[in-house]
Amino acid sequence: MPHRQLYPEALAIAEQIVALRRAIHAEPELGLQTPKTAQKVRAALADLPLEWAEGPSTSGLVATLKGGAGLGRCVLLRGDMDALPMPEETGLDYASTIPGTMHACGHDTHTAMLAGAVRLLCQRQGSLKGEVRFMFQPGEEGFHGARFMLEDGLLGGAGTPRALPDAAFALHVMPNARHGQVAGRAGPLMASADQFDVVVTGRGGHAAMPHSALDPVPIACEIVTALQALVARQFDAHDPVIATVARIEAGTAHNIIADHASLKGTLRTLSSRHREKLHAALERLACGIAAAHGASATVTITPGFPVTVCDPRAVDLGEAVCAALFNDAPFKRLDQPIMGAEDFSYVLEQVPGAMFFLGVAAEGADWHQCPAIHSPRMTVDETALPRGAALLAGCAARFLEQGWD
Repeated sequence: MPHRQLYPEALAIAEQIVALRRAIHAEPELGLQTPKTAQKVRAALADLPLEWAEGPSTSGLVATLKGGAGLGRCVLLRGDMDALPMPEETGLDYASTIPGTMHACGHDTHTAMLAGAVRLLCQRQGSLKGEVRFMFQPGEEGFHGARFMLEDGLLGGAGTPRALPDAAFALHVMPNARHGQVAGRAGPLMASADQFDVVVTGRGGHAAMPHSALDPVPIACEIVTALQALVARQFDAHDPVIATVARIEAGTAHNIIADHASLKGTLRTLSSRHREKLHAALERLACGIAAAHGASATVTITPGFPVTVCDPRAVDLGEAVCAALFNDAPFKRLDQPIMGAEDFSYVLEQVPGAMFFLGVAAEGADWHQCPAIHSPRMTVDETALPRGAALLAGCAARFLEQGWD
């Protein structure tokens, strides 16, 4: 691989990568508008030969690097910028200064590693044939930021003067995975994630006279139980499905039968076929059980992220890059997907590519015991970040040179 020096060069700019990460971590932002984070990114890369684009729907940025060796392929690298609405309990010197907001999913590291990859590739601009687009994306935590950036035309495609990229890569840190370990898998990597709300309507009354009312609570409980049996008996265990009822609400007092009971939860699948089937099955089950008791039910499903599906060619490419750059942690092929969700899936629906995981537990630590993502005590061993920057840059450089070969 002609770019074996990417990792040593990434180590040489580790201080810049870490400084950007800490600045973002200390001032986290939520949702689709992360202007301070975007400003930090632009300031950190202001000296580089990039073309910047923004869209109307988000504060997302796309920086384009045009190679100096002529026209060729186009590759996209993505990092997300938004934080989570939760307190931080790490005690770090650069901990969040925004109450109730924390970078507990590692997006600060994703952005910093991507910025590092930008710098590494700009140093090779003259030898790059083609184009690299760097996607700095807000709104990953449930806000569909990637979809909005696609719809705004920032990545190219229909209605824009440029085509979509030929390949796309992203990286996600895992604080409870071995330091420096890079992992991935071909096919479904992460699940789709949809929300559901079921409202059972009965007839309220006095709790001492249930026969004169129509209590929605036991009906709702029957729906919960039946939903678990539905998943176990109507779906192939080799194509996993999860239906979790996370909240039940009904009533106002200990002696009042409520008019309504509501269920809230999440649906997770690893295929579009099962996703559609599960939606229909939930509505049929809830409405049928309610009707059997003389009550009624309404089911509302709010679509979330689609399944994150990695192209086998992109996973092979990532593995080859790891083998060329790193000696201490061979690429790990995951046996099973993860039932969490990721909105990079919107990009991978339109562009072949892959997401990889990077272990950022402290070197030598019992990484199984480290706080996971979305924990208020999540921490990152920052010495792993140059590895991520080199990996992203390596994937882009290799694809521009060799395509999927």
